[in-house]
Amino acid sequence: MDMTRDYPLCVGLVGVGYWGPNLLRTLMNNPEVRLKTVVDVSTERREYVISLHPNIQVVDKLDILLSDPEIEAVVIATPVHTHFKLAKCCLEAGKHILVEKPLTSTMNEGLELKKISENHQKLIMVGHTFLYNNAVRYVKDYIDSGECGDIRYIHSQRLNLGRIRNDVDALWNFAPHDLSIIQYWMNNILPIEIHRNGMAFIQKDIEDISFLSLTYPDNKFANIHVSWLNPLKVREIIVVGSKKMIVYDDVAKYKVKIYDKNIDIRANLGEYMDFDQKDDNFFIHRSGSIETPDIVWEEPLKQEIQHFVDCIKRKVCCLTGIDHALQIVGILSQASIKNV
Repeated sequence: MDMTRDYPLCVGLVGVGYWGPNLLRTLMNNPEVRLKTVVDVSTERREYVISLHPNIQVVDKLDILLSDPEIEAVVIATPVHTHFKLAKCCLEAGKHILVEKPLTSTMNEGLELKKISENHQKLIMVGHTFLYNNAVRYVKDYIDSGECGDIRYIHSQRLNLGRIRNDVDALWNFAPHDLSIIQYWMNNILPIEIHRNGMAFIQKDIEDISFLSLTYPDNKFANIHVSWLNPLKVREIIVVGSKKMIVYDDVAKYKVKIYDKNIDIRANLGEYMDFDQKDDNFFIHRSGSIETPDIVWEEPLKQEIQHFVDCIKRKVCCLTGIDHALQIVGILSQASIKNV
């Protein structure tokens, strides 16, 4: 098939539950996409789609979508435990796929999908939507510029009161977002140590709160705190560099703030320093300006879907492709291994 063609990419959508309606809207609004078929096992959800878009084929069986030679790509927005089976069927039917995060619930499943995609020369893209957020990209560019200095540590909080899941715990539900962002900012360098601590309060063996600590090479550290038992909605990541500090707050008016703050040891004191003495003269406390950069807002999901189209039609390198997705699944899987 000629991928340089101008006609729209013919797409199918599987699942219109919690996140599916957002994908439905975004696919319908993209002029380079023709959403032909929607699949959902729920009669209610199928009727919902028909009420909005009566010209779309809406069915309850995946086989109808898979056997359609017109459909080149499939977007999968179903619970994570179904991702592997659905993704495998679509790839083997010769379809490119965009799968909601996380890609799979085990590393072995993800590796098998990678092998199938390579054999069929089809794209696997995963919906790590925050990497298509202009604020997240701004922070990435700022870190890469060296203005922040060397990253010392990153602290992330993703907290809310509900929505409680019974198919995955809070770590697998929330942390893929933060892990994806942190790995992106850290140039996809893998952590050398992974530690997890959490607790299940509402449902047996399903942790409602988790702390994930990651140690990276070159004395870098990241901590991720996720919870669906918190009185406030918090979506914040702090980056502490050797020169400046950055706060990315997804629920604030100003998404990014850059603080010219730090603490340095005065030069030439070396071995003569006595840290038991309460003498601030040993240290330089720098507290300069606070920048709030003007970042143009564009819906991340809109940019994600366009990137999916560009990867298929124009052979653009995929930002959230299989290798990035496997990093996230691998870290979560290692964090989930119980110590015996």
